[in-house]
Amino acid sequence: MAAVLWVQVCLKENGNSLVSLAPKNGGPKRPKMCSKLSFSSGSLALSGTIAHPARSSEEKVYEVVLKQAALVRERRKPEEKSLDLNLPIKTDGTTNWDLLNEAYDRCGEVCAEYAKTFYLGTLLMTPERRKAVWAIYVWCRRTDELVDGPNASHITPKALDRWEKRLTDLYEGRPFDMYDAALSHTVSKFPVDIQPFRDMIEGMRLDLRKSRYMNFDELYLYCYYVAGTVGLMSVPVMGIAPESKASTESVYNAALALGIANQLTNILRDVGEDARRGRVYLPQDELARAGLSDEDIFRGKVTDKWRSFMKGQIKRARMFFDQAEKGVADLSAASRWPVWASLLLYRQILDAIEANDYDNFTKRAYVGKAKKFLSLPAAYGRALVGPSNMA
Repeated sequence: MAAVLWVQVCLKENGNSLVSLAPKNGGPKRPKMCSKLSFSSGSLALSGTIAHPARSSEEKVYEVVLKQAALVRERRKPEEKSLDLNLPIKTDGTTNWDLLNEAYDRCGEVCAEYAKTFYLGTLLMTPERRKAVWAIYVWCRRTDELVDGPNASHITPKALDRWEKRLTDLYEGRPFDMYDAALSHTVSKFPVDIQPFRDMIEGMRLDLRKSRYMNFDELYLYCYYVAGTVGLMSVPVMGIAPESKASTESVYNAALALGIANQLTNILRDVGEDARRGRVYLPQDELARAGLSDEDIFRGKVTDKWRSFMKGQIKRARMFFDQAEKGVADLSAASRWPVWASLLLYRQILDAIEANDYDNFTKRAYVGKAKKFLSLPAAYGRALVGPSNMA
């Protein structure tokens, strides 16, 4: 549940775009600089995840959790001393470190521009983890902008296929540009599985073809694709506290829960905005049980039925935030503060929806600057509590 989960928080907070970073429809040509970079093959892609229709979405997603946890657990073995992140990285001598450092610096500049609070939090991390988090952030933002950015109307499934091919290439040490180069190096250094990245692209595919979700099982899978994946990408970088007695799987479940909670909060905050685009991300069966329909959402009237429905949706989102809290203390000490800040700040959006009398049709729930600043010391205080001190 790493601070990179702020990716999902920050992607839509800034009206500017990273269109210049996103791939064009035909895919960018590989610049010459990449021929000077050499990377080890990094983490291998683990086989497909979401396939068996008889299982629930949570069961399918848990398979990804187990695979990533196993990969991290293997890399945490004490006898593997070469994986000490404080030691210099051994290379074959062909890596151009000037270009690689420039690639990481550019990723940091993107974070500083589009996610200021998150960027400040990353400065508390070790340099290695900080740069890796920047690289993951930039990839996630570029991926999101394929379907939500200025050129979204021109993006096709084939364009996403090409983006996924680029992902495979960078995992195999063949980056296309400097941003890919930074991520390519990151995944060769940290035990980050490729599957969550592929699943995020699958979430973008869903946005191209799907605008309704029949039940929460379907919606849960979508939330995993577009937000829960970020936690699975980032926990290997953020690190688990050496003194933690928690299982690796439980830490990843907490990371997943924070991603789900953040995305559910996004959905509840943006009901009116999504409706104006013809989209309804609320479970259709639960709307029907509440006596509501898409027409009620498009009409945008706050009624007693709507308030009652929203109370149930907010309760569910808070439940996922509660699950997420259980794993934050098990992260490495330098990573806990930005994660707590993410959790506490984003959770307050649900309070803002309630303060707006559940009018998420015409009013946008947000956390004011004063509340944000007040939350940071509280987050820092919680970050000081490590796993050995938690009840």
